[in-house]
Amino acid sequence: MRRRDLLAGLAAAPLLAGTARAGDRPGDPPFQGRSPALGAKGMAATAHPLASQAAVAILRAGGSAVDAAIAANAMLGLVEPTGCGIGGDLFALVWDPGAKRLLGLDASGFAPRGLDAAALRRRHRATGAIDPLGLDAVTVPGAVAGWGALHARFGRLPLADLLAPAIAAAREGVPMAPVIARGWAANLRRFEAGRARIPAADLAFALYAPDGTAPAAGTLFTNPDLATTYAMLGRDGWESFYRGAFAADLEAHARAHCSALGAGDLAAMRAEWVTPIQAPYRDVRLWQIPPATQGLTTLQMARILDRFPMATLPEADRLHLLVEAKKLAFADRARFLADPRMAKVPVGALLADSYIAARAALIDMGRALPDDPPPGDPEEHADTTYLATADASGMMVSLIQSNYRGMGSGVVVPRRGPAPGGRGGGAAGRGTWGFMLQNRGAQFALAPEARNAVAPGKRPFHTIIPGFVTRPGPGHDEPFLAFGVMGGTMQPQGQVQILSHIVDRGLNLQAAGDAPRVRHLGSPDPGDGREASPGVFLESGFGAATRSALAARGHVLLETPQDVGGYQAVMRDPARPVFWGASEMRKDGIALGY
Repeated sequence: MRRRDLLAGLAAAPLLAGTARAGDRPGDPPFQGRSPALGAKGMAATAHPLASQAAVAILRAGGSAVDAAIAANAMLGLVEPTGCGIGGDLFALVWDPGAKRLLGLDASGFAPRGLDAAALRRRHRATGAIDPLGLDAVTVPGAVAGWGALHARFGRLPLADLLAPAIAAAREGVPMAPVIARGWAANLRRFEAGRARIPAADLAFALYAPDGTAPAAGTLFTNPDLATTYAMLGRDGWESFYRGAFAADLEAHARAHCSALGAGDLAAMRAEWVTPIQAPYRDVRLWQIPPATQGLTTLQMARILDRFPMATLPEADRLHLLVEAKKLAFADRARFLADPRMAKVPVGALLADSYIAARAALIDMGRALPDDPPPGDPEEHADTTYLATADASGMMVSLIQSNYRGMGSGVVVPRRGPAPGGRGGGAAGRGTWGFMLQNRGAQFALAPEARNAVAPGKRPFHTIIPGFVTRPGPGHDEPFLAFGVMGGTMQPQGQVQILSHIVDRGLNLQAAGDAPRVRHLGSPDPGDGREASPGVFLESGFGAATRSALAARGHVLLETPQDVGGYQAVMRDPARPVFWGASEMRKDGIALGY
């Protein structure tokens, strides 16, 4: 067989995956695909091996867990633009070992302050939702401001050192990973279908399909434009992203295509340190970023499930409860979640014991609730990437970052003048800033009475949520687990499944992620949409008896494969001075320790 034919066969191999099963691992669950990683001095778990390598290199050089997280995130913006990039937003939970407490960072952007919301509603009246393609969906990117806030507080190495691995890789080229390659091609097909709705769409294709097609698995991809942008940040600081040539180029591009987004919006962007919200689950405590994220939804699900003996229930009962808790929490998610600066979000009331008890009482173990049960009435008082890192000081970082739907809006900003540092943007690369802008604004609701209604200067509801778990310790909680599950509405569902696998079932960190997952679809959305294809999707690891038991209760089982998310985690061993790491077997990533 010729080498070209062999490579083509290997690329097609995932299509045959349904005919094979995992090999045997003595002593581990049959679904576990590999061992967790171990490290005494540090750990990184990311969605791409190069990102994990970059993080560990920074840790070895004396960097903090925050430094390692920034280095990994920068690399992921190059190798996994299907899930993240500096055109998007960022959230993080950081365990500060000096203060012995958990901190939250909200680095999410807002709608243009000069936005004409009435005109926006008229433009999208026919579809009833903001188009995810084009400038109407673009909000101010917050990721770089997030890097700046994290680095100012916890960084040990210069920002230029943290970005150096990604800069070198962007110039030299990186081989395309298989799962990312499939997502890349799917995004480019979406952009091609909507090309007429994307301003200067040729820029996106020149950047992400330089040879006229999506890079295949194993193909080297370079992005010298992104390398130049990263080099600017390393030399001039994170503020240069919001007050320099990029801001001017973005405003010129936006104005040329009738968008209100301007340099003044970028100059006003600041990441905000926030107090995380939490809820108990068994003998641990689950932590989340407060609204406008759906972290509150995850806490509601966990609190509902905490009222049931998940450790001893049959499989069908456990899955039934997971689905029903999701339906109830997502009904509240659709009604209440929005930017708390501009809408009242009753966090305490939605987590109160009496309210959770009333919601849990709606669950009938013998019959499924409708896909969209009504929200509760609490008494009111005054595509994504995830990574986790840890260092020898005990600092742990849970970070999530996204362009929102797919690779983003399709909008790539042209570099209009010489590249910073005197290098011509066009000569050095493809004449762009090297990344795509997010489409998070598509998550806004158009109806003016909605809590999540689009408005000037308002942040949209956010699906991306980093997770963190602490355990009781002498005098204060101790850090235990930094974890997350990518994938839009799958994120709360995935997090509570992982938490239950570890706490209730005693699975190890890798097995908790490798275990088959369930996903419910069909709940309403805080925006103008609703999850498609209502029903319950079960991965192939669930047997016929479980499927029959769920169907008998009225659950509609979906046969079409659904995304069940991407998991990464770092765990601090409570019994010995080591970290454990795990990475999603369904993705391209890896966990590395040292």
